[in-house]
Amino acid sequence: MASSVLYPPTQRSPAGALALSQQAPAILRSSPSTVSSSPLNALLSGSEKSEMWLQYENLILSCLRTGDDQAAHQCLKRLVARFGTDNERVQALMGLVKEAEANNNGELEDVLKGYGEILSENDTNVPIAKRRIALLRSMGRLADAASALVQFLDFSPTDPEAWSELSDIYLSQGLYPQAIYAIEEVLVLAPNAWNVCNPTIPRNLSPMLMHLSQIHARLGELQYMAATAPGVANGSSQKYLAEAIKRFSRSIELCDDYLRGYYGLLLVSKKLLNDGAKATKQPEDSEFALPDTSTIERLNELATAKLSEIARHSASHDRGWRGYSEAEVAAARELLAVGESAVKR
Repeated sequence: MASSVLYPPTQRSPAGALALSQQAPAILRSSPSTVSSSPLNALLSGSEKSEMWLQYENLILSCLRTGDDQAAHQCLKRLVARFGTDNERVQALMGLVKEAEANNNGELEDVLKGYGEILSENDTNVPIAKRRIALLRSMGRLADAASALVQFLDFSPTDPEAWSELSDIYLSQGLYPQAIYAIEEVLVLAPNAWNVCNPTIPRNLSPMLMHLSQIHARLGELQYMAATAPGVANGSSQKYLAEAIKRFSRSIELCDDYLRGYYGLLLVSKKLLNDGAKATKQPEDSEFALPDTSTIERLNELATAKLSEIARHSASHDRGWRGYSEAEVAAARELLAVGESAVKR
């Protein structure tokens, strides 16, 4: 079996998901079509490997993304035969397949009802609880999704993935303080996520796969959005901007050449320099005091230089600079171009 099938599907681009789903027929042919559900027989036969079940699960996700429902059903059938329909992960995958095949809201409501019935028998079924929350959000029922997440976190308060999802939902509703609080919980729960630094990995990952610098950068983005929201008081705005600078700086310190960190740092420093960082009275709390103007200018120059370097090397496809998101590189070039036009004027 291809080892690439073991990679988390959240790290795959659409093209990568398509390439994997096209391997599904060959992988299924090379795997045993039936495996005993007895742990003893599976142990003695020697034909079962734990990686095989993870591959089936990842194949299901990729095949559903690309519309290959037939291969997804074959993988699901083998998981059901091995682990049974009472297995919580299998139940979640069964529900996910039904969601993907639903043609209208009525069918999605039926799936949602099925999740509710499972949870009524076992309200600690984590995979089903998460699928229900995800389905509520995809149906546009944000208030219900947020309420379900809060309820989920009551019995599982140490789940960083749930806190991250709650932060995103609060953000979509314009509730910036709540979104910031939720992502701060992710930071508290994943303080040691520092050992897999990769500046080219996008932000939209499970927190379990995110580097600590990515979490800091996300927090900085929320702080910046809160600072620039309509109606925010000037004192609160400067407090948010001061915290945003700290978060973006920390993300860069933890991961060299991290595009989102430098982009955020340039964005915040530009705003502070344009608005006049010392134009208003600084907060009394030194923890949230802005740096002096010369420091902000130096940070602005650093972020400009690094973003220019990343954009230049990425465009040339230089070795060691590949893998950045094209959309993020384009956004960086656009931000740099705005700065250049301002200097020319």
